[in-house]
Amino acid sequence: MYVYNDLKTKMMKKLVILLFVGMIGFAVSAQDKVAKIKFKTETIDYGTIEKGANGVRVFEFTNTGEAPLIITKVKSSCGCTVPSWPKEPIMAGQTGEITVKYDTNRVMPIRKTITVTSNAETPTVALKIKGNVIDPK
Repeated sequence: MYVYNDLKTKMMKKLVILLFVGMIGFAVSAQDKVAKIKFKTETIDYGTIEKGANGVRVFEFTNTGEAPLIITKVKSSCGCTVPSWPKEPIMAGQTGEITVKYDTNRVMPIRKTITVTSNAETPTVALKIKGNVIDPK
């Protein structure tokens, strides 16, 4: 009877160890698939533009990873720049756009940062816009 229980205990221990090792292997392989965000450019130069000109510009990006890319937040360094971004996941290999609208009624140099937060391998990316708004009068 004791031999049977001892054998049963050893088999259970081996089964638990085997399951544990298998789950670790599965978790490691699942972590290999990550989203990666690659921007066409991380800086947009408006150049010199006139007051009231079109302040909309677009940052194009691609998910070069193997998992869906989810952008959770896009924040500007000031209220004069309003970003918009895709709310749905960007699948591996697909492209997307972050649109930025700068208030060109402010006559001044443009030096702003747009911070993109996502589930990508690099979770935070800082995009820049620069330029100069002049009053032609």
